[in-house]
Amino acid sequence: MFEAILEPIGRWIIDVISQMGYLGIVLTMGIESACIPLPSEIIMPFSGYLVFAGRFSLVGVSVAGAFGCVVGSVAAYWVGIWGGRPFIQKYGKYVLISHKDLATADRWFEKYGEWAIFFSRLLPVIRTFISLPAGIAKMNFLKFIIYTFLGSLPWCFMLAYVGKILGENWESIRIYFRRADIFIGIVIALGIFYFLYRHLKPAKKGL
Repeated sequence: MFEAILEPIGRWIIDVISQMGYLGIVLTMGIESACIPLPSEIIMPFSGYLVFAGRFSLVGVSVAGAFGCVVGSVAAYWVGIWGGRPFIQKYGKYVLISHKDLATADRWFEKYGEWAIFFSRLLPVIRTFISLPAGIAKMNFLKFIIYTFLGSLPWCFMLAYVGKILGENWESIRIYFRRADIFIGIVIALGIFYFLYRHLKPAKKGL
C-alpha cells in the first residue's frame, strides 16, 4: 500500500528533474525544505545518477540542491516571522503545532543557538522542519540563509555523490529505494497517527 502511494511521488520527482534540469532540483528541494516531506533521499541521488550519465556536474547539482533548501527554508522561516508566537499559539493546533512544540523549540535555540540551523541540516527529518522555529525565534535572517546553505551543501553533495558512484546500478538502486520507501511510509503513517492522537485528543481539565 505504502509503495503504491509513494511510487508516484518518486516518479514525479524523476520527471521534474529530467525535464527541468537544475531548476527541477531547486524546485523539489525547495518543496522538501518548506516543511513538505518530499524525500531528498530520492531527489539528490537521482541527480547524482544524472551526473554519472553526463548530464549534470556534481558541483552543479550540489549547489542547486542547497539553493533549493534555502528557498524552501526561507518560506517556512517567514511563516514563523509573520505569524509569530501569538498566531501559532492560536491557530497552531489546526496544523498540529502545540504549546509544547513551541516550548521545545525555545529550549532547542536556548541550548544550541543559531548553530542549530547549520547542524540540523545534516540530520534527516529535523532538517525539514527547523526553519519554522527559527522564524518564531526571530533568528537573524542573513545568518539563517548562510547557515542553511552551508549546512545543506554537504548533505546534498553526499547524496548526489552516492548516486554518481552507484550510477551504473541505478535500476537496482531504485529497488532499494522502493524498499526504503515502504519503511519511510510506515514511519510517516505512525508519525501522523501519533501527532493526531497527541494534538487532537481532549485536553485534561486544569492543563
